Amino acid sequence: MSAGVQGWSGRIDLPEGPATRRWHQWVREPLAGSAPGVAVLGLASDEGISRNGGRVGAAEGPAALRRMLSNLPLLDDVPLYDAGDVEVADGDLEGAQSSYAQKLAALLDAGHLPVGLGGGHEIAFATYQGLAAHLGERRPRVAIVNFDAHFDLRRQDRASSGTPFLQAIEHAAASGLPLDYCVLGISASANTRVLFDTADQLGVFYLRDDQLSLLDLPARIAQLQAKLAEVDAIYLTICLDVLPHAVAPGVSAPSARGVPQEVVEPLLDAIAATGKLKVMDVAELSPPFDRDGVTARVAARLIHRVTHAAMRATAA
Repeated sequence: MSAGVQGWSGRIDLPEGPATRRWHQWVREPLAGSAPGVAVLGLASDEGISRNGGRVGAAEGPAALRRMLSNLPLLDDVPLYDAGDVEVADGDLEGAQSSYAQKLAALLDAGHLPVGLGGGHEIAFATYQGLAAHLGERRPRVAIVNFDAHFDLRRQDRASSGTPFLQAIEHAAASGLPLDYCVLGISASANTRVLFDTADQLGVFYLRDDQLSLLDLPARIAQLQAKLAEVDAIYLTICLDVLPHAVAPGVSAPSARGVPQEVVEPLLDAIAATGKLKVMDVAELSPPFDRDGVTARVAARLIHRVTHAAMRATAA
């Protein structure tokens, strides 16, 4: 079976069947009434990075992620969908975020697990808006879990890749939506004192990159599990600059230290195992700076791992 969705291609192992299929052979466009599954949706944007003074290139991220996801083995019989991309036209980031949020809310309404493909981390406010729209008048307790070297709690005249979580917190407070913000991987050398002060004032739960080693891992998993036991729904977002530069060179702001992949992955497993994951996205992949596609490959692996774990958790 080959859906032939644009942007997806790769190896075909014979004999063709469920045990030999790869993502590119299984993915198709979501239609009204399609069975619930995993649905990717891209925000091809680096407008937020540009506004935040970073190096641009992340608008090419969704296409690069699809190329890397294409050849990954199909581990579940769950449907896979590609809902396309939203692009920023004429610098209208806010309009693109609104359009993305509408598409994401529709995917959630249809029962899918949306996977956002960035693009800069401005995707986060768009994802949050989509989740909030899907929840409507319901008021479950939501956790945003962000793997990131940066708080992204900046207060600026215009929205950017540095503002999404302050925007989400303020929107949630205004609408009466209980929201917890958790950040794993914060770099003390990449955030000013005002950002730490803002995080403390807002009650943000965070762990620094130097608190996330293999020796710390069992305690950190237990700590995260205790936090997530208190919430009803989880939005997971991964900024690829949380990883060491050698693992993720293709980002807007490469990390001077980062959190090892062997620490990040078990933490992601713990999140998926809760069965509460409603949406995830991956941000800041910048293909022009991605030596040998290393960062895109790692990002695809993380998406592959989380979606598989999330499907197992919901099926249990």
